[in-house]
Amino acid sequence: MNATKVSGRKRPLIYRLPVISHFRSSVGLQRGMLVTGMVLAALFLLVAVFAPWIAPYGFAQLSDAAGPFPTQQPPSPAHIWGTTVGGYDVYSRVLWGAQTAAVVIIVAVAMSIFLGVALGLVSGYFGGWLDRVFVVIADAIYAFPSLLLAIVMSIVISHGQSSFWGGIVACSISISVVFVPQYFRVIRAETIRLKAEPYVESAKVVGASSIRIMGRHIFKNATRTLPLIFTLNASEAILTLAGLGFLGFGIEPTSAAEWGYDLNKAIADASSGIWWTGVYPGTAIVLTVLGLTLVGESINDLNDPRLRGRKKAVAGKGGPDSTAGTQAAPEAEAEVRLP
Repeated sequence: MNATKVSGRKRPLIYRLPVISHFRSSVGLQRGMLVTGMVLAALFLLVAVFAPWIAPYGFAQLSDAAGPFPTQQPPSPAHIWGTTVGGYDVYSRVLWGAQTAAVVIIVAVAMSIFLGVALGLVSGYFGGWLDRVFVVIADAIYAFPSLLLAIVMSIVISHGQSSFWGGIVACSISISVVFVPQYFRVIRAETIRLKAEPYVESAKVVGASSIRIMGRHIFKNATRTLPLIFTLNASEAILTLAGLGFLGFGIEPTSAAEWGYDLNKAIADASSGIWWTGVYPGTAIVLTVLGLTLVGESINDLNDPRLRGRKKAVAGKGGPDSTAGTQAAPEAEAEVRLP
């Protein structure tokens, strides 16, 4: 009796969180990919938070007590990753650039989720002409290249002045406009499916309002795939920000550190054998995008029930979930024999 109660007890909240629950259900190469992505993403977040304490210099600092910084200096004890053509410390610029990228991700994706989820719930639940209008607008937005739209929005919002918040807001709004249709489509499709469920019909019969049904009965079940879209959109937001900075529509170096801007200034250095001004910011972009993409793709793969069945089968060979593994093993073997 006690064993039954323990087995039927609800798992703690920490084990039901998106990334942690997927980690517990992963195995083999899939777990390695997820762990690698989590480590890279966690490193990016830690650097972004602690950049003011880790960076030896400010993002726009050009001198210290010893005098002005030398330009294009190779890596040395004073500047471990060298200096740029403008005299900035590369190591400090890369660390501060993580903070700028994190702010863009938070602002852009938060705006996208808020608008996309709200519009998707309303459109999917009420339907009719309102739904058709929203769907047409969402389809039309896909006709615009995201980077081109980001450039136009940056010029319109910041008016050519690339201040910190001007560049952040311009990039965030342009990214949000591109990402909102993605969230809208996912939430709309889930809302259309869920509003036909018996528990939603029962809520209508007892007189629950539409707002209560959408907020209490549909919202929670329709937003389960948002962590996956969030991770993939976060990596795309970094690339969009870097693209704006590389093309000269980003943030000025005196306002904030930005990896794309530093790459733009390192183009001329590459032909002169000055590798350090472009390698480090470029590596930061690649590793950050790789980490977020690995997390997102791993979550997407682990949403496949067949992978969870294989996980249980493997655990049944001697792991703590041997009972569940024994039950899932015949199903997993049947899958292997299928052509």
